[in-house]
Amino acid sequence: MILGVSKDSVASHKKFEEKYGLPFTLLADPEKEVIQLYDVWKEKKNYGKVSMGVVRTTYLIDENGMIVKVMDKVKAAENPEQMLDAL
Repeated sequence: MILGVSKDSVASHKKFEEKYGLPFTLLADPEKEVIQLYDVWKEKKNYGKVSMGVVRTTYLIDENGMIVKVMDKVKAAENPEQMLDAL
């Protein structure tokens, strides 16, 4: 099962899913509860400006709920193949 989580709203996710025809579910976490539990709300630097934001991270979680692999700073185009290789 593949799930995506971001701080965007449910409405925003619905538009994104429809636009790109995503084959997985996006979960909305506008309160950043799950995002903070998975430690992906971090300080980011962009053109010298520092701000807080979500650092793209992929977790491979086994059937017992244990985290098997973590990939941070992922690139969306490369990540699916990398995670399949990890299986």
